[in-house]
Amino acid sequence: MTLVAGVDSSTQSCKVVVLDAGSGTLVREGRVAHPDGTEVHPDHWWRALSAAFDAAGGLADVSALSVGGQQHGMVLLDHAGDVVRPALLWNDTRSAGAAAALTDEVGAEDFARRTGLVPVASFTITKVRWVRDHEPDAADRVAAVALPHDWLTWRLRGYGPAGSSPLGPDLEQLTTDRSDASGTGYWSPSAGDYDRDLFKLAFGRDAREATGNAGPGDSGAVVLPRVLGPGETAGEIHPGCFGSPAGLPDAEGSGPVGSGPRILLGAGAGDNAAAALGLGAEPGDVVVSVGTSGTVFSVASRAVADPSGTVAGFADASGEYLPIAVTLNAARVLSSVAGLLGVDFDELSRLALEAEPGSGGVVLVPYFEGERTPNLPHAKASFHGLSISSSTRSNLARAAIEGMLCGLSGGLDSLQAQGGAATRLLLIGGAVQNPAVQAIAAQVFDLPVVVPSPGEYVARGAAVQAAWALVGHRPEWPVEEDAAPSPDFRREIQQNYLRACRHIDPGN
Repeated sequence: MTLVAGVDSSTQSCKVVVLDAGSGTLVREGRVAHPDGTEVHPDHWWRALSAAFDAAGGLADVSALSVGGQQHGMVLLDHAGDVVRPALLWNDTRSAGAAAALTDEVGAEDFARRTGLVPVASFTITKVRWVRDHEPDAADRVAAVALPHDWLTWRLRGYGPAGSSPLGPDLEQLTTDRSDASGTGYWSPSAGDYDRDLFKLAFGRDAREATGNAGPGDSGAVVLPRVLGPGETAGEIHPGCFGSPAGLPDAEGSGPVGSGPRILLGAGAGDNAAAALGLGAEPGDVVVSVGTSGTVFSVASRAVADPSGTVAGFADASGEYLPIAVTLNAARVLSSVAGLLGVDFDELSRLALEAEPGSGGVVLVPYFEGERTPNLPHAKASFHGLSISSSTRSNLARAAIEGMLCGLSGGLDSLQAQGGAATRLLLIGGAVQNPAVQAIAAQVFDLPVVVPSPGEYVARGAAVQAAWALVGHRPEWPVEEDAAPSPDFRREIQQNYLRACRHIDPGN
C-alpha cells in the first residue's frame, strides 16, 4: 500500500492525515494546537508541524506529502532567511485603513479586474501596506514575502534561517500555488501572474517571482514565491529539516534525495482550495465551511471579478477558479453565546431546537470580531428584537445559530449574483456536527443540504495534491455523507436578519 500525507496548518492547529493513495482511506492522523492570536511567529507552526508528524506516527512509510494552509497570512523574510516580524494573520483587522487607501488609489473596479478581489483587511496586500506605514524599520529588512503554506513547504525542503537549516536561506526556492497566490491581492487569476505594479504601490518597492535556481537573484527586488501549477511538485522533504530525522525516513548522502527513501512534496494550497479538492467539489456544488472563519465557495470554470468586493475571485488548486465569500464570524459565534449562557455545545443545540424557527423574533447580528463580508471591520455583535417574552435561553441559543448561518447565506446570494451555479450545499467544519446547526441550515439555505462525514478535508485535499504529484493524475476518492437534513426553507429567518442588519452602525 502506497501512503500519502496531507497537512492542514490552520489558524487553530496543525493537522496531519496519512491516507492510502489508491483509495483515500484514512490510515492515521495527528493534531497539535497553534497559539491563539491575530499575529503568530511562524516558528510556532514549524514546531507544531514536527509534533503533528510524530502524533501521526511519523512519515517513514510515506511517499508524498503536501501542505494546505490558512490563506493571507503575511510571512516576511530577510536575506538571512529569518522571519522579520510575527506573521499578521487573515483575522488581523488593523490593516482596514490600508485596505481603504489601496482601494481609493486604484479603484474598486480596476482592482477587481486585475486581481479578482477588492482589498479588505484580510488580504496580504493590505498587511504589506500596513507594515510599510507603521513599521518602516521592519519593512526595510524585507527580502521576501510568503504565505504560511509557502514558508512551511520551503522549510520542509531544508531551507530556512542561516545556521539552523540544512540548505540555508535560498529565497529563490520559495514556491506557492495559484490558489494561495490569488488571495494576496497582487496576483491575477485571469492572467496567471503577479501584478508587480500593485505590489510596488502597496510596499513602495519592486518585486519579482523567485527563479527556482540556486543562489541569490536581483537583491533589489522583493522575492515572491514561484507559482506552481496543479499537480506539480515543489521538491522533496529534506531528512534533516527538523535538525534530526525523527519521524522522517533516514536518507543516505548529504542531500534531500540521496539514495535513501524520498518524500515528494506537492505544490500545496490555500485552505479553501484544499478543502474543495478533499471534497471532490464540482461545478454546481457550493461549500459552506464553518470554522474560525466562515466561507462560502464554489468551483467555477471562469474567473470572477466583483467590484463590490463581496465575492473574491480566487483561483482553485485544480486549474479552475474558486469564487468565495468569507465571514470573520463563524464557530466562535456559537462558543461566545454558549459561554454567555453557561452551556456546552450539546446543551446549546438542545436549547436551540426547543425554540421555534425565527427565535421568537430575536436576531443576533454576529459581528463579534468586526466583519469582512459585508466589509465592516469595526462593527460589533448585537441582539435585536428582545422583549420580556422573547428573552429566553432557547431563543438566544437559536438566534446565535440562525445569525451565524444567515451571515453565510448572504455569501451564497452574492455567489449566485455573480452567475455561479448552485444545485446542492456541502456543509463542513467542526461546528456542523451540532444537530441544531444541521437542522437550521436546511431552513436558512434554499438548497438541498448535505453534511459529509466528519473529516479533515483541508488536509485530505493536500493529500490529493500529494497523490497527484506522485502518480501524475488527480485521484478520485469517494466522500461519504453523514447527514442530509430534509429541506425546510423558512424565508422569514433571513428577512428578520436583514431587517436587524439595517441598524448596524459601520463606525462602531
